[in-house]
Amino acid sequence: MKFGAIDIGTNAARLLVGEVSTDDNSTFIQKVSYSRIPLRLGEEVFETGRISKKKAKDFIKSIEAFRLITEIFEVHELRACATSAMREAENGEEIRRLIKRKTGVNIDVISGDEEAELIFGTFFLLDFDKTRPFLVIDVGGGSTEVSVFEKGSRVAARSFQVGTLRLLKGKAAANIWEEIEEWLSSHVDLNEVHQIFGTGGNINKTHKMLGAGHMEPINREKMQVLRDELDSLSVTQRINRFQLRPDRADVIVPALDIYLYIMKRLDCSEIIVPKIGLSDGMIYDMFNRAVNQQ
Repeated sequence: MKFGAIDIGTNAARLLVGEVSTDDNSTFIQKVSYSRIPLRLGEEVFETGRISKKKAKDFIKSIEAFRLITEIFEVHELRACATSAMREAENGEEIRRLIKRKTGVNIDVISGDEEAELIFGTFFLLDFDKTRPFLVIDVGGGSTEVSVFEKGSRVAARSFQVGTLRLLKGKAAANIWEEIEEWLSSHVDLNEVHQIFGTGGNINKTHKMLGAGHMEPINREKMQVLRDELDSLSVTQRINRFQLRPDRADVIVPALDIYLYIMKRLDCSEIIVPKIGLSDGMIYDMFNRAVNQQ
């Protein structure tokens, strides 16, 4: 069975068409089609608190395009989830109803906790020692989710109001870094070695730029060198030198700032990038529900 997952983030909207496959006793998400539109809802929401009529029109067109793609692939089920920007938009509910009326697609505006739960649904399909303590850092355009796991169970989690677009627009609280540090000190045993996992488009791109293989950790020092090199370049120079999309080139430095800050606070020298995200979790969740209904 194929499923369609629309992830409406602060920086971009994405559609993943996928199916759950099993091979040699392992289960994984087989990606059939992937589409991405740099919608950037957060640009307006963080500035004005609202989604404009022009942006709403682009939003409707994006969802309609995604819906048509899922029809081509004859998906069993389609689900759309929106995160930080839609949570904060004053007219988010109005836009949600408009999109439902125009496209037939219902958008679930989910909390940071639900977003994390969906991502972790597929996390446990990965082949690593889940009995060891580990953390997951998910950096988006509007928020950053940090979750702490011990003996395979999540023991602490927090969504922080800091993300790539929020930093770029100067809309993060002045004390956000101290807030993160205090929370980590209270909820993470710094005397224990934790595996660190990173999710999100910017860490995925960083992993690729540093030439790492599948599930190969990337070194914090190399990340810092890359971050400093990118920071010394204009957005146009980043696009030309690293073949980055314009909507990636401007947010990758603030994203690295967030990952590096947390890694330094945890005295962590490397991060594992499994390249899974919300849409993968949505696919797996729909699959499990479909199987249970049979």
